[in-house]
Amino acid sequence: MLVNYLALALYLGVLLLIGVVAAGQVKDIKDYYVGGKRLGYWVVAFSSRATGSSAWALLGLTGMGAIWGVFAYWVVLGTVAGVVISWFVMGKPFKRLTDRFDSITIPDYLESRFQATSHRLRLVAAFALSFFVTIYVSAQIDATGTAFESFLGWNYYTGAVVGFMIVVLYMSFGGFVAVAWSDVFQGSLMVLGLVALPLIMLTNTPANLVDEIRNIDPDLLSWWGPGGFTALNLAKIVGFVMIGLGYLGSPQLFVRYMSIKSDAEIDKGKWVSVSLTFIMNFSAVTLGILGRYLFTDTGQDPTEVLGNGGQEVLIYSANQLLPTILSGFYIAAVLSAIMSTIDSLLVLASSAVSRDLYQKVYHPELSDQQIASFSKKTTLVLSIVALGVALVVALLSPTRTIFWFVIFGWSGIAATFCPMMILSLFWKKYTEQGALASMVTGFISVPFFKFVATQWEVVGPYFANTAELLPSFILSMLIGYIVSIREHLS
Repeated sequence: MLVNYLALALYLGVLLLIGVVAAGQVKDIKDYYVGGKRLGYWVVAFSSRATGSSAWALLGLTGMGAIWGVFAYWVVLGTVAGVVISWFVMGKPFKRLTDRFDSITIPDYLESRFQATSHRLRLVAAFALSFFVTIYVSAQIDATGTAFESFLGWNYYTGAVVGFMIVVLYMSFGGFVAVAWSDVFQGSLMVLGLVALPLIMLTNTPANLVDEIRNIDPDLLSWWGPGGFTALNLAKIVGFVMIGLGYLGSPQLFVRYMSIKSDAEIDKGKWVSVSLTFIMNFSAVTLGILGRYLFTDTGQDPTEVLGNGGQEVLIYSANQLLPTILSGFYIAAVLSAIMSTIDSLLVLASSAVSRDLYQKVYHPELSDQQIASFSKKTTLVLSIVALGVALVVALLSPTRTIFWFVIFGWSGIAATFCPMMILSLFWKKYTEQGALASMVTGFISVPFFKFVATQWEVVGPYFANTAELLPSFILSMLIGYIVSIREHLS
């Protein structure tokens, strides 16, 4: 236990050092929000992957591997495809436009792209970001409580509060620069952790591993899921693959393209980012499958050993297979997945509230220095709200899984922004009214398809299996297209 605390102390010490050093690099508001637009491709690639992975990969996706088996590899396919399209197709056009407009936030880009005459785009975008980012961050804080509870035996609520305090402390120093640099450190820990543990686990498996897994549960080796090919399983496959849609314009990822020093760096960074995505997510599912084989018996409910949704499989495997000095490393790896996402999202939400609402809409007379100071206070307030949401959800839904908690926040951001970002980059006839319609539709559709459509007779189970992102995404893009076309015809 002492070694675990030492590993935690070392990890936190590195983060705080990064925050202090990064503080010296922050000279103005552009530095605070996008690192002065001078970051290299390695930093941006690692930062985008660390932010896009979060506790969803180390706890949620490993748990999916344990529960679903090879069926969970469909998520890997979807996420890799999404990252490929994002970096190879969308990154450079977005970078060029934001540099031309001198944008440092997504609402900045929107107002310039559509030559907006009012602040409606900025208001809607800032509100949507603040809302869904708060949910997303609360999911990460929830994962922090789970991690401390499992690794160190802490009370869940104590762990959640401590995790919240850690990220607010180091992030308050250096803004986006601290976030990006810490993401390189944390992303490296995540990759090492996800690759090393499955290799160690494989040394504890027999040559006839496939047959042994089949004996535990033959559905673990079915690419079509439990029961084989059915319409419901096909719907779930579509839902798994379409998780990758969130990479096609989500602000927390696309702000990385703003921060890179040139679009030529995107050509280098895309290979790093795609490789990291595949390695991390493939390893996560594989770890879950191996954990299911090593630590559960035939016919046994895996949640009895590996936690609800199997989300403690990584933690359990590290504690069972590794000496204490190495299992302490996995505390840092799990916390890295969580913290790297929380800090990125908080900077994003802080910019939305402080700059896009408070300064640009209500107090344009304020200087950038004043806004930088206000942003730190905003970050603290948003963090406290997210902490409150996480604690309330933990009380009301003790059977929740980190994977689906995160996916709701991810889907909300993606459905609100991704269709609009795609159309704004590649369709010249897209209008300001169309963009507003897309964002509002996406924002409303996510809770609708999550909580209402799933209750309908006959089709409800299909919506539940497909999940809320795909129908919300399609509807958002369709409404934006129709509104823009009607505006051109009138």
